[in-house]
Amino acid sequence: MSTVTRQYMPPNGRLQTTNLPCQSDVPRAVASLLETTKQLQETLQLWSVLQVSEQHVSDVYVRLGTEFNSTVVAFQHFGIDMSEIFQIPQDLRAVLEACLSEDASAQTLNKYLPRVRQIIAALLRGLQSKQAAYWNAVGDTGSSIRR
Repeated sequence: MSTVTRQYMPPNGRLQTTNLPCQSDVPRAVASLLETTKQLQETLQLWSVLQVSEQHVSDVYVRLGTEFNSTVVAFQHFGIDMSEIFQIPQDLRAVLEACLSEDASAQTLNKYLPRVRQIIAALLRGLQSKQAAYWNAVGDTGSSIRR
């Protein structure tokens, strides 16, 4: 499969260039992003019981940002505007910074995890809203992005 080079300007203003294979990228990128959101929630739970460090949570967040950018680029390859979800990584970062600034505990997790889940739900809704445009762009009648 051929690759294409795409540039993406995320809200942080740093131009990113990604080499991506064509058609199969969107499902792969979405699946990877969704897996990373799951890992972030699991890592926060482990952090709350002192089984992983703040740095580990941060590392998962950075990976989520990378997966997010890859997903945006994959959709943009098909001319699909993703600007409505550009704020998601910054929203997550703000919640994670607030959470990690407090002591690790079940109480802290219970305070911040609902907001993390709300942000992830907004991400999922944003991705779901782009499915039809993606399947139209690739000429498929698939009803959901396959994992």
